Amino acid sequence: MRARIYRPARNAMQSGSAKSKMWVLEFSPCQARKIDPLMGWTSSGDMDSQVKLRFEDQASAEAYAKAHGLEYTIISPKTRRPNLRPGGYGDNFATSRRQVWTH
Repeated sequence: MRARIYRPARNAMQSGSAKSKMWVLEFSPCQARKIDPLMGWTSSGDMDSQVKLRFEDQASAEAYAKAHGLEYTIISPKTRRPNLRPGGYGDNFATSRRQVWTH
């Protein structure tokens, strides 16, 4: 059984980085999904594809995979450059602004 170990990206709709610190071990699907003819839902008989295990660090995720005899691939996270402005948000309302603040 194949698995992948990765650190999830942050949510694009939020500026925070919650749920992106932990590492995830996720199993690859063994079967293709099928479309139910009556309802149109997609389904699969593969229950392992629903399992996501969370770990504190990459080493413990690898140790779990080795202990259970799983083949795994590691997807390294891309680092994000911090977006720091010199004045920050408060600079929008400073009295020393050189230009008019508009929406």
